Amino acid sequence: MRATGFMAPNNMPSNVPSNIIEAETPLLPAPGDEARTHTSVAPEQISADVSNLLDVLANGGVAIAPLDVAYAILAATPQGIRRIFDAKQRSYEKPSGMFGNYMMSAAVHIMAEEKHAMVAEMVEQVSLPFSVVAPFREDHAFLADVDPFVLASSSKAGTLDMLLNAGPMHNEIASQAWARNMPVFGSSANLSLTGSKYRLGEVDGAVREAADISFDYGLSQYANHQGRSSTIIDFRDFSVIRVGVQFDRLRQAFKDRFNVNLQI
Repeated sequence: MRATGFMAPNNMPSNVPSNIIEAETPLLPAPGDEARTHTSVAPEQISADVSNLLDVLANGGVAIAPLDVAYAILAATPQGIRRIFDAKQRSYEKPSGMFGNYMMSAAVHIMAEEKHAMVAEMVEQVSLPFSVVAPFREDHAFLADVDPFVLASSSKAGTLDMLLNAGPMHNEIASQAWARNMPVFGSSANLSLTGSKYRLGEVDGAVREAADISFDYGLSQYANHQGRSSTIIDFRDFSVIRVGVQFDRLRQAFKDRFNVNLQI
């Protein structure tokens, strides 16, 4: 079935001094009031779209979803995950991320309570997207039926990357996936190392063809000329694995609220 209706790599090394990070410049909508991922679709339609999307994934399919950080490609089964890695020409050394929310992170990630509280506050009060990397409970009931290949290709060194707060469709995917007890994993909908795609029509042909279903909600909210997607933070030591959208605001919020310096 086909319908139209993360997370690009940031190539900047993690040890680059923060004062030389290129300033983020937004990619503006096309003339004529181009639709945007965060405002273009009513909640009831998003809910229906996500239900259809998850049905496809449950049957071994692949989907392309419009996130506020970038268009993403996702799956939930071994055959789906393999198709994504093949289409993107992505190394299995670069694991997929899980679509999540802060309640899912609190249940699955192994962190001190104050770190879980930080995550919740950043989502609820700061309302910016970011990814949490932390050790996780492999024996948690939510992960019990995940195929070992899927889990191995979506984790690294005992840690799991979970994307949070990446827009209406992302949040609905996380919510419905939790209700179905069906974890969903994905990455940016682009050829590996070529940069995020912020419109469905800009997704590389090979990647687009790998999807059984895709949705067009317009231009991603945080589209930018630098090709950034979500910031990825290792919560073990607050090191930044990848600088992403709205990074300066994110970094300042961690400093102001928790006296935490994100380590670039």
